[in-house]
Amino acid sequence: MVSHNPFSALFGRSPFQPLLEHIVKTTESADLLITFFNATLKDDWEQAAVVRNQISECEHQADDLKTRLRLNLPNTLFLPVSRSDLLELISVQDKIANKIKDIAGIMLGRRMHVPAELEKPMHDYIKTAVDTVHQARKALHELDDVIESGFGSNVYGVMEGFITELHELEHQADDQQVAIRRALFALESTLPPVEVIFLYQIIDWIGEVSDCAERVGARLQILLAR
Repeated sequence: MVSHNPFSALFGRSPFQPLLEHIVKTTESADLLITFFNATLKDDWEQAAVVRNQISECEHQADDLKTRLRLNLPNTLFLPVSRSDLLELISVQDKIANKIKDIAGIMLGRRMHVPAELEKPMHDYIKTAVDTVHQARKALHELDDVIESGFGSNVYGVMEGFITELHELEHQADDQQVAIRRALFALESTLPPVEVIFLYQIIDWIGEVSDCAERVGARLQILLAR
């Protein structure tokens, strides 16, 4: 397809390709978090270690893509969107992959057990967090089409729809977090205090995955509004 956008004709897709590749790696890492969590529920720490290493590798590859974008992004006024906005976007995306690696690392290192009463709520909570990352990926991939169309209203509307759904998923994750924290509070007296502290930490970090994914959508809105 021949582009009619003068900016794309001048620079091609080079400013955006590492950004898109980065969100793909981030999504792969998020999907692995579900596999990792399922392994911990089975006390299969050998499998959990394998998956944690895969998560770490995804994060490392995402870091390489982040560096590539920062080093090669043209420093020019002729980019179709702000250079600083793109750099901020890659930074927000990078926090998702980093946080997922942190979650897997601490759960593996401590061989953390989630209380039976929290297993399904935690699984659903993680699934929602992963869904937010997937939704952020959809919205980001739509950026290419928005720019190719010269910010046409029809394509822009599709992207806005993706971002709206992303906000809704993040709110769902917030509600799940409140419910899980309430359930954990009710169980505190039956659990080792140190384990309780780390469980709260994991709950918060899963929430940060959703928060950062939602911030990708927010940054896209800011980027397109300028």
